[in-house]
Amino acid sequence: MVKVEAIIQPSVFESVKDVLTELGVEGMTVADVRGHGRQKGHTTTYRGREYSVDLLPKIKLEVVIEDEAVDSVVDAIVKTAATGRIGDGKIFLYKVDEAIRIRNYERGVAAL
Repeated sequence: MVKVEAIIQPSVFESVKDVLTELGVEGMTVADVRGHGRQKGHTTTYRGREYSVDLLPKIKLEVVIEDEAVDSVVDAIVKTAATGRIGDGKIFLYKVDEAIRIRNYERGVAAL
């Protein structure tokens, strides 16, 4: 099993969620987060004052999937979330040794 953690723009979240649902991804965890990558934020002007916005709003999407589905899920996220501009996001992959469903103690892929 693999945990796919994607940091994406809020504007593309619904599209990414729909594509993952179509692929059969049944469970996901979503959180509103703030952060920055290489762009280190930006400066903006509000009511005549310039200020720095260094932590930008993002969405963190986490799913745990079978090994065989990793390539299709990653491809779907990249194709759906990519705009070609700085700040599109990142995807991280983690090996998951075990999953356990709390309700009935199912283990492994059955617990997903």
